[in-house]
Amino acid sequence: MVHIIGHRGGRDLWAENSLAGFRELAAMPVEGVEFDVHPTVDGELLVIHDPTLDRTTDRTGPVTQLRAGEHRDVRLRNSDAQCIPLLSEVLAVYADTTMELHVELKADKDGNPYPGLEAQTAAMLDAHGLAKRAILTSFNPAVLAEVRRVAPHIRTLASFDAKSSERYGLLDGLEAIAKVADIIAIEKSVLDRFWDVIAPRLPKERLGVWVPNEEADLTFWLNKPIRQLTTDRPDRAVSLRRT
Repeated sequence: MVHIIGHRGGRDLWAENSLAGFRELAAMPVEGVEFDVHPTVDGELLVIHDPTLDRTTDRTGPVTQLRAGEHRDVRLRNSDAQCIPLLSEVLAVYADTTMELHVELKADKDGNPYPGLEAQTAAMLDAHGLAKRAILTSFNPAVLAEVRRVAPHIRTLASFDAKSSERYGLLDGLEAIAKVADIIAIEKSVLDRFWDVIAPRLPKERLGVWVPNEEADLTFWLNKPIRQLTTDRPDRAVSLRRT
């Protein structure tokens, strides 16, 4: 059975990376949730996708510059006045579930990894007793190598898309990230185009796809020999998997 992972908590259904969305997803028959983490200048870990506040909140500027507690005054767009959640708050939502937690370690606005974010996030997962269900993810092989160094007990996932292929080369890139990632999740158009090249090189238990959302796409990938499917429409994926 292909695992269904709710992308940013199911962002086509609820405000992305919102506590309300995470709670709704926790009640669904899916195998996992995906969300993003940025650190702040005061050491808080916030769950938000972009390095800036501009797109998804009522504020502007870098996420990292928020002072301790200031996130509570920042309102998420398309929500009922919800604020940016702390990582600890999101982990609490899933503490009593069996769902996998796919935690993407984000980079700053220039694409640079945050120093120490790997260890800081791993420590938070350990403190909540969720390391066994967690998978730390990144597009950057160096970040995943650092996860392997500081938290070898936590699984890793490499995200791969057309930009990754351009930067590292398709086969060379996949070979490199396979050394530091337990799972490789590939953007759907890349995986579809190069399926005959990629599939023989990766066992199904290590291969995932993102982010199909429409019925035809979901049906196509749910019938492929892959481990997981990360989607903004987990409700639709669940319904199609049942039929």
